[in-house]
Amino acid sequence: MIFARLCAAPAATFVLALGIALALPQGITEAEAQSSETAREELDDDMWDPSWMQRDRWSQQEMSAGMRQRMARHWSFMHNGVPAAYDGQRNPLSPDASTLAEGRALYQANCALCHGPLGMGDGDTARALNPSPALLAYMIQAPMQVDAYMLWAISDGGAAFGTAMPAFKDSLTSDEIWKIITFMRVGFPLDGEDEGD
Repeated sequence: MIFARLCAAPAATFVLALGIALALPQGITEAEAQSSETAREELDDDMWDPSWMQRDRWSQQEMSAGMRQRMARHWSFMHNGVPAAYDGQRNPLSPDASTLAEGRALYQANCALCHGPLGMGDGDTARALNPSPALLAYMIQAPMQVDAYMLWAISDGGAAFGTAMPAFKDSLTSDEIWKIITFMRVGFPLDGEDEGD
């Protein structure tokens, strides 16, 4: 019993010292931490997190201009749905090898320059765009990216939402756009990856 108490005291001291050491991030002085704490208190928040752990808050007023542009189509879709021309549209194509090969070629010719070959927003012109191109590899998996939404986004582009996304409804047929969507939905397979389909 006495041995257990003697062992517990150094362990408690170690845990306390570790907690103090981790309380301040590297390079932050006590004065900076106090100043930051005072600034947090001025926000009149009742948060237990130290201010250096706070993340930017999301609200329409506090989003950057680029984030507002990026979210405008999503907001419109969530509140109004898609325009009537796209309402209820569903992809009629199956992901067979021929469709995926054509979709890949169309994607590479029309989309990869901005969105990148694997949909990671890292195409050759991506750095020149503000807001940057959508991360299609992730976005295509989101629940709101239903067929009608994707057809609308590709067909009408982003001019109505202040982005540089071009409208493709005059340069691609709806069948070609569906092939691109099919290609994206199966994960941007590289040439030859879809041969077994």
